[in-house]
Amino acid sequence: MESRNPIEHFIAHQGVMVLDGGLATALEARGCDLDDDLWSAKVLLEAPHLIQQAHRDFLEAGADCIATVTYQATIPGFRKRGLTDLDSADLLRQSVRLAVEARDEFWSEPANRNGRLRPLVAASIGPYGAYLADGSEYTGQYGLGEADLYTFHRDRWQVLADTDADLIACETIPSQSEAGVLLRLLRETPGRWAWISFSCRDGTHVSDGGKLVDAVRACDGEAQVAAVGINCTSPDLISSLITEARTATDIPVIVYPNSGEGYDATGKSWMGAPRIADWGQACLQWIREGATGVGGCCRVSAEQIARIRQAVVR
Repeated sequence: MESRNPIEHFIAHQGVMVLDGGLATALEARGCDLDDDLWSAKVLLEAPHLIQQAHRDFLEAGADCIATVTYQATIPGFRKRGLTDLDSADLLRQSVRLAVEARDEFWSEPANRNGRLRPLVAASIGPYGAYLADGSEYTGQYGLGEADLYTFHRDRWQVLADTDADLIACETIPSQSEAGVLLRLLRETPGRWAWISFSCRDGTHVSDGGKLVDAVRACDGEAQVAAVGINCTSPDLISSLITEARTATDIPVIVYPNSGEGYDATGKSWMGAPRIADWGQACLQWIREGATGVGGCCRVSAEQIARIRQAVVR
């Protein structure tokens, strides 16, 4: 486990860290049907080799960090499929192995080391709402207390924290209270680094209506937080949210919005048109405004990550 913030190594070397894009988007492009409560984690059960291929696509596009397919992979979710808890834990570990093997194979080729640092693997942890698969990661309205949230997150956290992932990515977190549960788990795993990234409803508030600046401030004092971020939020809001985050912290701020299309949680479909015409120029603007990590979330492809890298890394 890293003794220093692994994200800061990239910032020192090239000024910014480039994240990957939407892993589910990449898997759908490879023919995977993700209309399922497990979403992208379904592919762990059906075609894990496609996950490695998707990781490789993002690495070749220039991603400095790839996230595992565990956003919606949970032990309770696998239990519903009839898997034992031991088998479920093995699948979580396999997800990290797939990403690590994709990264190591990529890095073993000398042509891929030209001016680059060895990419990171982040073990993705989604919010409780992702397990519910009802869109509540964009509201934070679970009807569940912090003690129950802690119990829900604990087993997956402990499994992923004991893998070869370089850090943990807590993603699309809709509330300061759920972030607090994850921060507690982070403190309980000394030597681990994590980022905490929020979903936001507007230019100043996280999805449950709390102020982003308060949520970021709660993360700022934690020694093991590698970055705070905003993800799966409309790109139209990112500039304002960076400004809000920067008023509360000096640690790295990462942004990886979705395409800006609207998501229908009931129909499980995307609507409307993408909001970004040029991802490279948009990310350059976000860096000027204070972001130190940039990438994409849902509906953002490897091709768009390549454009981002070409624009922001010289």
